[in-house]
Amino acid sequence: MEKEDLKFLNKGEEEEMELHAYHLCRWRLALVILGVVCTGGFLLLLLCWMPEWCVKSTCSRTTARDAEVVLLRSTDEFRRWFMARVRVILAPGSNPFHSLDIQTTSPSSPSSPSCPLSSSASSTLSNGHTSHLSDDSPAQELFRRYVDYQPTQIRYFTFHSAKYYWKDDVQNFEVLTGLEDLQISCSTLHSEHTAGLTRNEQEYRRLFFGVNEIAVKVPSVFKLLIKEVLNPFYIFQLFSVILWSADEYYYYAVAIVFMSVISIATSLYTIKKQYIMLHDMVATHSIVRVSVCRANNEIDEILSTDLVPGDVMVIPSNGTIMPCDAVLVSGTCIVNESMLTGESVPVTKTNLPNPVPGERRDEDDSTYNAEEHKRHTLFCGTNVIQTRFYTGELVKAVVVRTGFSTAKGQLVRSILYPKPTDFKLYRDAYLFLLCLVAVAGIGFIYSIILSIMNKVPAKIIIIESLDIITITVPPALPAALTAGIVYAQRRLKNIGIFCISPQRINICGQINLVCFDKTGTLTEDGLDMWGVQRAENGCFHLPEQKAYSQNLVKSQFLSGDPLDLKMFEATDWILEEATEEETSLHDRIMPTVVKPPKRLLPPEPALSPEQDMELCELSSAYEIGIVRQFPFSSGLQRMCVVARLLGEKRMDAYMKGAPEVVASLCKKETVPENFAEVLEGYTKMGFRVISLAHRRLESKLNWHKVQNISRDHIETNMEFLGLIVMQNKLKAETPGVLQELRRANIRTVMVTGDNMLTAISVARDCGMIPPQDTVIIADAFSPHDGQAAKITWRYADKSCETSRLEEVNISLEDVCHVDEPKRQELYHFAMNGKSFAVIEEHFPDMLQKLVLHGTVFARMAPDQKTQLIETLQGVDYFVGMCGDGANDCGALKRAHAGISLSELEASVASPFTSRTPNISCVPSLIREGRAALITSFCVFKFMALYSIIQYISVTLLYSILSNLGDFQFLFIDIAIILLVVFTMSLNPARKELVSRRPPTGLISGPLLFSVLTQILICLGFQTITFLWVQKQPWYTVWTPLSDACNMSSHINVPDHNDTEVDEHNIQNYENTSLFYVSSFQYLIVAIVFSKGKPFRQPSYKNWPFVASVLCLYFFLLFIMFHPVESIDEFLEIVCVPFKWRVKLFLIILVNAGVSVVVETFILDIVLWKLVFSRDKQSSFGVPPAAPTPQRAIDLQTYKCQSWLCCSHQMPKARYMHLAKELSVDPDWPPKPTTTTEAKPCQKTAPSIKF
Repeated sequence: MEKEDLKFLNKGEEEEMELHAYHLCRWRLALVILGVVCTGGFLLLLLCWMPEWCVKSTCSRTTARDAEVVLLRSTDEFRRWFMARVRVILAPGSNPFHSLDIQTTSPSSPSSPSCPLSSSASSTLSNGHTSHLSDDSPAQELFRRYVDYQPTQIRYFTFHSAKYYWKDDVQNFEVLTGLEDLQISCSTLHSEHTAGLTRNEQEYRRLFFGVNEIAVKVPSVFKLLIKEVLNPFYIFQLFSVILWSADEYYYYAVAIVFMSVISIATSLYTIKKQYIMLHDMVATHSIVRVSVCRANNEIDEILSTDLVPGDVMVIPSNGTIMPCDAVLVSGTCIVNESMLTGESVPVTKTNLPNPVPGERRDEDDSTYNAEEHKRHTLFCGTNVIQTRFYTGELVKAVVVRTGFSTAKGQLVRSILYPKPTDFKLYRDAYLFLLCLVAVAGIGFIYSIILSIMNKVPAKIIIIESLDIITITVPPALPAALTAGIVYAQRRLKNIGIFCISPQRINICGQINLVCFDKTGTLTEDGLDMWGVQRAENGCFHLPEQKAYSQNLVKSQFLSGDPLDLKMFEATDWILEEATEEETSLHDRIMPTVVKPPKRLLPPEPALSPEQDMELCELSSAYEIGIVRQFPFSSGLQRMCVVARLLGEKRMDAYMKGAPEVVASLCKKETVPENFAEVLEGYTKMGFRVISLAHRRLESKLNWHKVQNISRDHIETNMEFLGLIVMQNKLKAETPGVLQELRRANIRTVMVTGDNMLTAISVARDCGMIPPQDTVIIADAFSPHDGQAAKITWRYADKSCETSRLEEVNISLEDVCHVDEPKRQELYHFAMNGKSFAVIEEHFPDMLQKLVLHGTVFARMAPDQKTQLIETLQGVDYFVGMCGDGANDCGALKRAHAGISLSELEASVASPFTSRTPNISCVPSLIREGRAALITSFCVFKFMALYSIIQYISVTLLYSILSNLGDFQFLFIDIAIILLVVFTMSLNPARKELVSRRPPTGLISGPLLFSVLTQILICLGFQTITFLWVQKQPWYTVWTPLSDACNMSSHINVPDHNDTEVDEHNIQNYENTSLFYVSSFQYLIVAIVFSKGKPFRQPSYKNWPFVASVLCLYFFLLFIMFHPVESIDEFLEIVCVPFKWRVKLFLIILVNAGVSVVVETFILDIVLWKLVFSRDKQSSFGVPPAAPTPQRAIDLQTYKCQSWLCCSHQMPKARYMHLAKELSVDPDWPPKPTTTTEAKPCQKTAPSIKF
């Protein structure tokens, strides 16, 4: 049954989940309640932490249709469980898009006091659910109006701010997003959804879609407190405090409570502040007054919260902030989409095409999709600056999505419900704690057996046995680990890098690959006009630098885009836009006009008044009005305008866009034969090239027809005009930063939407691809004409003298192997977005091999950037992504460390935001990440040693039925541990980015060796101390009258000690000796573990840490060699002979020497470099700065590792494993063959459009 009823939500999407259906089982619930009572509430806590246990223990399986509770499990690598309660409401219908007026025959009077629906609405349904009406009064009003309508049960559950409704037709729960659920065509949207909704229809739909509001509720402090306190670690602390109180360790219990309160208060303050910040960001424009069109042509003013999908919203002429996602059906809008894209450049939105019925084609009348038709869609949160349409006509938009279904709602959801951070450090931390618990278990059993043998009372046995567990698992561990991250976050803030996900700072320390956007990130935002190269009669003219051309000018349109602005500025023409007053004098929109200034007009021979009039006429003769604009589309890679010269009857169409795309839409005879060579020449020099084309439109196309015609009718059979060449300069910081990353063996990859050859040129200019390296371009082609998919390999910049441009094909059916010796030269792969898509679909195994050396990915769409990040993560790279936030939001969120160079609202989902508008923030972030990671390791190691040292002391003292005193615990935990742990985390990052990377987790060779050796050293010296003190000639079992140090002047014990009985046997020579030795051991391991190089600055520069350690050393030496009676009484230590103190000091010195030698010399110098050296990226797919010597060193290192470990282990990281396999593959990388014969599919390959 379990397999039969397993459903999947959001199939194939990022939020895909398994759905398991359950209904409440009363006898199981009764058993659980009994168990909760018997365990004192512990079972309830366990069920709160484990939702799957909670559901399975209180419910039984059922069908999804009858579910009362659903258990959801994510299908990603985290496999998280969630629980949601299914609710039932009664509604007049089951489909929000059905018309109630048609289905209802006799609506009753609203004043009717009772109706069948009202009475049944509160009844218990047959399946045991209690239905309820929506709290909104319109819902109740609907029921009064439609009393004769059969009520329908609507079943739904809410998960992560999204409502999932049961659908009988698919037998599953699905999210209602909006009009897109109807899969309607553009023409249907125009014909059936532009009239508006009645108030009844609006209220009915609101039952399903809810209030149009992105509600970020700020939880109350009480709710946050309960959620925080129920954390397993705080529950453990509560258990510890109760235990210590029972054992009369009141001071230490109070200290732990005090620390926990501070920790919880800090956490609550941070979480509350983040909620308030997000709430304020969303609430600024969540509720506005809007005008909507009703079905009876009325204009109704309502609150934006009342909008539902299908409402027709009137966009005011002076602009507004969009409260929903809506598709424009009439007029045009200029919109600032910085909230959504990160670009503050205004974007023009045009009305959705409405193909003429007689000329309609299937491809013209496509299904509406917000992403595909984003040039016609106004997105929630974006700012409409200006609207334009006929005089007296309204600019209308049909609401398609509301609330959390909108683009902004999805952005907020991604912030509210982020994916958990998958980092080995945190997984290893739990394993490490389990190891400590296992050690505590051994001590627990040992103490019980020992106490029973010594006939200790049962109460003391229980308390002391449980006390071992609280000693072994340090209660201050969370606060200690958090301190290092907080310090790193503060240092990042000081250098202008802001972080919304502090846990990712540690992950930044592991980054070994960084993807960069090109424009605005590696290069300057703006473009400079370099020149033009005109084409006429199928031939190119000579390039004209800093020139302008009359033909080229006509295609320019001022929209705020930097590229368009630069081109228009280079022409010196004038743009005039009609005012509202001018538009009101005409029956239609006054077009935007461009015209040349008088100084650019042809000179006149004479200057008579008549000729002055001719000059005016001449000037007006060059005025060009823009009749219609088809905005730039990244999917189509082009834009187009229809313009008309003043006085002309026929119109002209002008197009600009990517050269390959524009050339493919032009008549072949107008495209120069050397087009590809000229374009390649410019792109290799790093220029941004735009192509232009022109077409004289037919006379039958009048103004009204042009407004409704599809762009595909316009953008065909164009005449090629020429090329506009733009220069995009590198930012000054780019080459230096990339060189620094390269020296640190961190791979750099370019992901851009620009031309591939331009991207390769920029990659060479900035040093991403060294001059001597080969670039292999992978051109992939989809299966067609019965042929399998194939990849064509070619070299990007081999000169004609050295090699010919040759090809080798890899097909799905046959892979050719060339038996040639493997070349040793370094190589890089480059590909465009279309090739990437084909390879991902048809060559998934090949894609993983390609990304090992893939350096340039051009013409990549936003979702492809995200897919590339996922592919790189799939081969175990730790990926950083740096972009300007424009169309990189998905990739920035998906990367282990996403750094946005934009402070606009769109980049709020990026974990890191830099105020510095260049990539110099990347090495800074990696340095701080490494420092924070090493700090976390140091703190974890220190806290583990602190627990074990204390555990050893207590275990040894238990053997003589003794223990550490209350104030001894207090001194160790507060004065030593907390002071040291909070100051040792202050070491700042080293200024140099080294080539070695820190370990990825705690369960690694160097760290385990370090911890285990220090544990053995501490165990050895404490055991020696414990046994040696008992062998001393002066040793006896201590009593208040003992006089071991008769040479001292202050040996007399106060009189009250004569009668006071030490129940816990705290005061004895073993306790005092172990207290001294263990106190110094804490400081020794703190110094040994607090390393500086190679990731942090030296510890002696951390003056708070140095001062703390020196003060503690001085204090401990002082009380050891010069006992003070009041301090001895407070710490419950006894006086020992001076000679024994000297011996203790020698033990401490030897202990310190052994610890330093083992940690510094044996671990760092011998074992790290030979056995634990695992950062061999140079040999596994990362080209090093100095290839030959570095590879030789890595080879020797690998041989030493293999010899010492006595096994040839494969690298753990998948990219290393793949690179090792490819290093012995004679057919990799793919090489061009000398064969000139091609298969039939090869001949047609060049004709495929990119």
